[in-house]
Amino acid sequence: MKKTEGGYDIEIGKYDKATWHDTIEKFDDACLYQTWSYDVTRARPENIDHLILKKGSSVVAATQIRIIKMPLFGNAIAYIRWGPLWNLKGERRNPGVFQQALRALKNEYADRRRLLLVILPCLFWDEDQELRSIFFEEGFMEQTPQSRQRTLLLDLQPTLEVIRQNFIKSWRYKLKQAENMQLEIIEGNSEVLFDSFIHLYHELVERKKFSESNDIYEFKAMQSDLPSNHKMRIFLEGSQNEFGSGAICSALGNKGVFLFGATNKRGLSNNGSSLVQWRVIHWLKSIGCRWYDLNGISPATNPGTYTFKKGLAGKDARDTTFLGTFESYTSIKGFSISMLNRFYLNYFSKLNMMRYIKARLLKMP
Repeated sequence: MKKTEGGYDIEIGKYDKATWHDTIEKFDDACLYQTWSYDVTRARPENIDHLILKKGSSVVAATQIRIIKMPLFGNAIAYIRWGPLWNLKGERRNPGVFQQALRALKNEYADRRRLLLVILPCLFWDEDQELRSIFFEEGFMEQTPQSRQRTLLLDLQPTLEVIRQNFIKSWRYKLKQAENMQLEIIEGNSEVLFDSFIHLYHELVERKKFSESNDIYEFKAMQSDLPSNHKMRIFLEGSQNEFGSGAICSALGNKGVFLFGATNKRGLSNNGSSLVQWRVIHWLKSIGCRWYDLNGISPATNPGTYTFKKGLAGKDARDTTFLGTFESYTSIKGFSISMLNRFYLNYFSKLNMMRYIKARLLKMP
């Protein structure tokens, strides 16, 4: 255990799955990407670290770190997605805790271990400028602004009636049509439902011919490993004989996240996806979530999905971008770890292996 200047204690080690999942339960900003199960599907357990910040006997911040190894150079990158966790349930946000957690991460992984430390925090451009400044104060650099992902956040605090009234008129009309057809929605977290969704998802991929940004089978592996209260929830419109629309969502802390959606010809004809999302909102409100993150929009490259999500987020949608991606590294005789890694990736891209490197070695996110 180490002491910080602010009187905090730092613990760095490798928690087991049960202990870590119990730890993240303390935080409103807990998320799938900080679960033990998320990273263990992408790295060996020995390449997953945990850093805990304590004030006295109380945990005030927690971070899961994935150590990514590269051939020839050994340990190269310490990667954190949607961490550190620092918003304790029932307490006001304390930027001082966030700063101490960043400082501890930089001291351990960038300075002492000489890794390239990469942090993609779950923070937003429209409300977290103070925290962006803290990154710079602690010696982090921001990756290119183009790396900031745009998303829509739906406020779940109003009543269901108000949320529905805020849907874009055309979206609300399609929801009403689906309700009039008395479509059946099946939901749960079983492996059978996950497999049914995968079948529907493959129909979508085949119809749209798009490149999958996430490996859905990795998420199925996570689902099998997650404790019951952290499992993703699957929503399907239809019956065991035929499904038309579906969604997979995760909800930890005070926010739900839309992970996957799929619709086939049946779903397109009956507007089942609108009813599926309405059921998702019911579920998120029932378990006390404050926000629903629709998980990325791109009006230029995917206008159809943008229109659907915009209609769902409604007239009071919070259209924002994530704060960005930040990195820190230590130079070795004037040659930085960051430069070394970028040289390595550029070299392999010329050999037409960049796709392999990203998919099999980095797996970031």
